[in-house]
Amino acid sequence: MRRALPAAAMARMAGRRALLAVPVLVTVTFAVFAVAAASPFDPVKAYTGSAGLTASQENLDQIRANLGVDQPLVSRWWDWLTSALTGDLGDSSVMRQPVADVIAERIGWSALLALTAFALAIVLGTALGVLAARRRGGLLDRCVSSLAYTLEAAPAFWLGLLAIWFFALELGVLPAGGLTDTASDTVTAGQVARHLVLPAAVLGVSQLPWFFLYVRQGVGDALDEDPVRGARARGLAERTVLVGHALRSGMLPMLTLIGSRVPELITGALLVETVFSWPGIAAATVQAATSVDFPLLAALTVLATAAVLLGNLLSDLLYGLADPRVGFDG
Repeated sequence: MRRALPAAAMARMAGRRALLAVPVLVTVTFAVFAVAAASPFDPVKAYTGSAGLTASQENLDQIRANLGVDQPLVSRWWDWLTSALTGDLGDSSVMRQPVADVIAERIGWSALLALTAFALAIVLGTALGVLAARRRGGLLDRCVSSLAYTLEAAPAFWLGLLAIWFFALELGVLPAGGLTDTASDTVTAGQVARHLVLPAAVLGVSQLPWFFLYVRQGVGDALDEDPVRGARARGLAERTVLVGHALRSGMLPMLTLIGSRVPELITGALLVETVFSWPGIAAATVQAATSVDFPLLAALTVLATAAVLLGNLLSDLLYGLADPRVGFDG
């Protein structure tokens, strides 16, 4: 019976967040249509390309009607929203295919990149944070802390260009971009893994400083607490003190960081995908924005917003599980 209580509380929290997410997502979709309508880009010109330069005004007007951009803002938004609720996300004018297909073809590659990079940032940031906290002020702590503060100010796209120059051009040990080798017409796991190394490493390194600094601070403070001092006084091994006591206590602040880093992770992923020509959501997002592709832009924005909301929920659930004093009903 006692095991069911946390699960029930977690379900209640998830249910409340889901209800609160509905008006947020609806508002976001309307904001996307409003911003796109105010954009200086013309969706008809983007759709027709060079052919639009010689097309008659009658043909351009017909294309405008076919795309639905001749309708008022509220009408366009409402038509898209009601169709989306039935599972129809509309057709992408720039990709010339259903929006659902555009997302389905690309979201898996974006998820692979983001999850790999996030795992790398968490694992490496935690390990370095614990080692630095163990001897604060030591050589390792000073070096890694200085590097972390430097990386905080380094844009992800700059790190990507630097990585391409060094590892792909100078050393020639890793591919500069894409998903597979240039001469290959099939996608293999080995090629994907090799092409994933640089973008995942760059994205992970761009997120690493925050995890390192949070863990370093949290574990360092935990090492000064009485329970940890008591564990050392009882003669417990230093590894047991670090992992079993200090790390568990020091990790609590970092759990809240997971959700707050999701927006930065999404932004960084868009930049990294663009730099490395990774076939994820980034290219579709850029094309949708510059072409004022209302259905695709709205769907991608809702997807990004939902990812942020899920990240915040995940961090709260993890914090509640790690610290029962917090609970799930707050």
